[in-house]
Amino acid sequence: MRISVIGCGYLGAVHAAAMASIGHEVVGVDVDEEKVRRLSRGSAPFFEPELDSLLTAGIASGSLRFSVDPREARDATVHFISVGTPQQAGSDAADLTHLDGAVSALMAAVKDGDIVVGKSTVPVGTAERMAQRLRGTGATLVWNPEFLREGWAVKDTVDPDRLVVGVPVLGDDAAASLPGTPTPEGERAAAVLREVFAPAIATGTPFLVTDYATAELVKVAANAFLATKISFINAMAEIAESTGADVVQLADALGRDARIGHRFLGAGIGFGGGCLPKDIRAFTARAEELGRGDAVRFLREVDEINLRRRDRPVALATEALSGSVHGRRITVLGAAFKPHSDDVRDSPGLHIAARLHGLGAHVTVTDPAALENARRAHPELSYVADRDHALRGAEVVLVVTEWDDYRHALDPERAGALVSVKTVIDGRNCLDPSSWRTAGWDYYGMGRPSVRSRAAVRSRAALDDRAVSGALV
Repeated sequence: MRISVIGCGYLGAVHAAAMASIGHEVVGVDVDEEKVRRLSRGSAPFFEPELDSLLTAGIASGSLRFSVDPREARDATVHFISVGTPQQAGSDAADLTHLDGAVSALMAAVKDGDIVVGKSTVPVGTAERMAQRLRGTGATLVWNPEFLREGWAVKDTVDPDRLVVGVPVLGDDAAASLPGTPTPEGERAAAVLREVFAPAIATGTPFLVTDYATAELVKVAANAFLATKISFINAMAEIAESTGADVVQLADALGRDARIGHRFLGAGIGFGGGCLPKDIRAFTARAEELGRGDAVRFLREVDEINLRRRDRPVALATEALSGSVHGRRITVLGAAFKPHSDDVRDSPGLHIAARLHGLGAHVTVTDPAALENARRAHPELSYVADRDHALRGAEVVLVVTEWDDYRHALDPERAGALVSVKTVIDGRNCLDPSSWRTAGWDYYGMGRPSVRSRAAVRSRAALDDRAVSGALV
């Protein structure tokens, strides 16, 4: 099929490349000329495993191209809208400016019988409004929310765990039909989407046809549930820290209940990124607009618990450094909000690093992929690309992103030879506490009992004495 993808940011670029890889002819359209130039060279403007190879293959085969001209979409019969819906400045609500602009640009390109497919995460009711705008063009609107995980976005697009398609449906008063039955246009649109996603459907991916509102709610409800699960285990971590319990063992025991499961029960410093935080806030704001704010009031607490977890590593670093981080050397391992990504939007770890810097610490940040984005977001911090170089002379090491480079490849004996004091704060509970303690490190986890080694205590006392002497001089 001939497909256009309007908006070639994270979602759109991945979707365009993935659609080309399964046999469609795709044009990606974006207003950012530099982004289009990079994509046309087969280079994504962000880090996502496997994406560059997909872009290169699609461009080389002629099945994928990019343009800044929305008129390039005229030859397509299916048009995906994949623009961002960020949080409004000064409000929790979603900013739909880019979505409205994309629809305006498309109205001059679509023709009778075309299918316009919204993929952006939007407040419920948005699809119906977009459908009204497109009504005079002869095109049919479908809402097909994305469920991508950064770091696994290519797989999640080519081989999704479900496909949800919201289509226009008959009203309650339609004769001889059940409420929610697709209109003829809706049935045709669903059939076209089945053809678009035929390879995934052939391998067993469920294809669920709903009304617009349900399709919109599926995405925000899924993110709200995942955020709630993360904040729940982090709330348990706060209880564990007050009682001496181990939240990792607690999560393991809970996860063995088939009704609960292990996923998203990792306690730590909380979630971040460009989706979960802004989506739960926008969901809450929309529910309040609908007069149903009480139904999702708990999401305010979910957000508060998540933000509160960023305080804990700062408190632990202060405790480890005898009451003050001022003038002390702290190395932060990680800047991206999660591994396999260079995304630093609302990154808990980067926020913690900035907090420590604000308290007077000398903070060095390292990350395998996200340093340039981190430097743009927080130019006041020091950045070092080489992990071992970043560790040299550190008095506290803080792990905030669970990259394999830290959780598996970082040897506590080797790291201990580089730092000034063997103190590690495991913000993601991703290290093996016993191996670090055996190597003489003070280990602080999130919601886990902390153990201080005698060697580390002696090293810290000597540095504390020097710090006091220096202050007196």
